[in-house]
Amino acid sequence: MKKILTILFTIAVVTGCKKDLLTTTPPSQVASEMMWTTDNLTDQGMTGVYATLRYGMASGGASGLELYQMDCLGFTGQTSGAESLLSGTITPSNGYFSGHWQNLYEGIQRANDALKNIALKSPSSPEKKARYIAEAKFLRAYFYLRLNQLYKGVPIYLEPYLPEEAFKPRSTEAEVWAQVISDLTAAIAEPNLPDRYASGNGNYGHVTKGAAYALRGKAYMYTQKWDLATADFQKVKDAGYGLFANYSALFKTANEQSNEMIFSIQNIGVTGFGSTTQFYCGTRSSFGSCWNTYHVSPNLVDLYENADGSKFNWDAVIPGYSALSVAEREVYFLRNNLTAAEIAAATTRGAKMSLYLPTGNEARIMQAYANRDPRLAANVITPYSTYLGVFGGANAVVTSRWPYRAEGATNGDLRTDTQSLFYYLYRKYVYEGATETPGRDYGPTDFVLIRYADVLLMWAEALNEQGLTSEAIAKVNEVRTRAGVALLQNANAVLPTFVSDQTDLRERIRNERRVEFPNEGINFFDEMRWKSWKDKVFYAGNGVKQAWGKVVYAYSFKGDYLYNWAIPAVEIERNPSLTQNAGWIN
Repeated sequence: MKKILTILFTIAVVTGCKKDLLTTTPPSQVASEMMWTTDNLTDQGMTGVYATLRYGMASGGASGLELYQMDCLGFTGQTSGAESLLSGTITPSNGYFSGHWQNLYEGIQRANDALKNIALKSPSSPEKKARYIAEAKFLRAYFYLRLNQLYKGVPIYLEPYLPEEAFKPRSTEAEVWAQVISDLTAAIAEPNLPDRYASGNGNYGHVTKGAAYALRGKAYMYTQKWDLATADFQKVKDAGYGLFANYSALFKTANEQSNEMIFSIQNIGVTGFGSTTQFYCGTRSSFGSCWNTYHVSPNLVDLYENADGSKFNWDAVIPGYSALSVAEREVYFLRNNLTAAEIAAATTRGAKMSLYLPTGNEARIMQAYANRDPRLAANVITPYSTYLGVFGGANAVVTSRWPYRAEGATNGDLRTDTQSLFYYLYRKYVYEGATETPGRDYGPTDFVLIRYADVLLMWAEALNEQGLTSEAIAKVNEVRTRAGVALLQNANAVLPTFVSDQTDLRERIRNERRVEFPNEGINFFDEMRWKSWKDKVFYAGNGVKQAWGKVVYAYSFKGDYLYNWAIPAVEIERNPSLTQNAGWIN
């Protein structure tokens, strides 16, 4: 797949000089008559279907719709600006709704074009055509799954169509799930679709049976067909997928083809074809001087357990912490040896400076992050931890300190573009040093869409919903063993890892997903599926918060109608057959 991406990049460069070398059509139109008519054009056409996984990103920067960015809508992440969906000001006319809708339907249109024309036009071998048709059905199912997660019932198109033919009404949510499952079942039944590709295989990155079983299992989770989901997840395991040994190293380029990665967006270090996580989740100390637009919610940091499996408690580390006001707690996050001006500024902000330790403040707060679930350190740059950044073009180890003073070649501060605020920042999917990525907006590391840990924890959830507690605990413990945190058990009620019943295990599984998948674009969809979004994200006093909990932007829940995204107003104008979801006013 990466080879194909490289070929497409070469074509793009050439055709930038000689436009007559490649006939192109607008992305909303059916492909030209020349597409699919040679083996090479068949390969390129199929790569074009995969390209829509990138959500419209075709040049430097990002489309604003990337999956990792959606973590800011959930429990685990947040964003530097006020998000209108969370502040309660969004309307059906907002481009956020139409952007997702249009890009997902672009993927469906391309998949439909492949399904129709590979059989009609392609001279490729029958085996290759059959495999590509199975891949196109998987991709169409993926795009419909994403639409159904958000809009809960959309028009179903199974043939290429012109814009003036897009007049179908919405199918029901159940009908869309049935279509998703039908396409994935057809892909699974194709004998030319392999169970999985080994690392280094020329076709690595293409759809596999393992990916189709995993995605169908996810669809069954939405329809609460727990037994069918369980059976599909077993098939994923049978296909040879498993956990990679080292969690923190899993998200590096060297391990992007490990057997944990079931299906990923393929990236190469070329503008327009790479990852943007560095650009929007990095820092000014990162290579390329990046933006920390998306960062970590204190909700997630506080959720990471102690290594023995007990719940983290601020008062156990800093007695009296919870009795202070949020503003007063800032004192614990201040760096050692503050200047008089810094002390005065902190005092003005409300920090309780009588508790300040001029030479011991940093050590005290660092204890809050010691002896915790190791995934905390792997995913988050916590206060007074270090990060391998860049200064003057060379590697430089910087430290996250508050307040920020200056970066430097040695012993410098971690610099952000929000220097007047102190956030928890992502470490996962943020490149280190001067050599891991060639540019801030085109990192080479694949972005995983489905990995085996996701399968294991969905599997655990499905088992638990069937009352199979011991089996469910065993699946969760596979993930916890790799993480290096104490294992769950139902034998000793004295220990903090004791699971009392199905309800207890249900919440433990959900928390396991929250701490396992930050910056992977999973949490928001989880909270929506569990109907926990309102309670977990919109509780009183929540919002975009600094590390000690001070709210910068408050969230406001306007009603349960938010669980179903608005059908974009522009789409209703184009297609009057569409009906709006309840609660939304055009």
